[in-house]
Amino acid sequence: MFTIIKANSDNPGFKALIKLLDQDLLGVFGEQQAFFDQFNKTDAIKQVVVLYAADEPIGCGAIKQYDERTMEVKRVYVKPGFRGQKLGLKIMQQLESWTKELGYTHCILETGRGLDNAIKLYQNNGYRVIDNYGQYIGVENSICMMKTVG
Repeated sequence: MFTIIKANSDNPGFKALIKLLDQDLLGVFGEQQAFFDQFNKTDAIKQVVVLYAADEPIGCGAIKQYDERTMEVKRVYVKPGFRGQKLGLKIMQQLESWTKELGYTHCILETGRGLDNAIKLYQNNGYRVIDNYGQYIGVENSICMMKTVG
């Protein structure tokens, strides 16, 4: 049985999962990850979801305002032992629903080349590749995507 709760970035389960996510990304991107870390600060994020299996936090994601109509999806992660069960999709759907509840119409995100499972998750959920935005303009390792949610 899985449960998703809404929280903020002070949630202990979210903090623990972000540490695991950062370790995974460091393993994939090595020293290049330091560039992306500056854009992935999690302090003071107001909209966080944490997915639990019983009392164990096993997945998370967050949204934060990008502009007056767009939320940016951040820090989506599922623990390796729980992957392949469409839990990432469950997290994304919760974030998109929250985006609509808050009156926003679009979600954008950035992911890295080489994160094939993440890219597949987003594409299978209706995200399309867009030109890199903001701090990711000109960053070759970045893939930016968008979905209309409302």
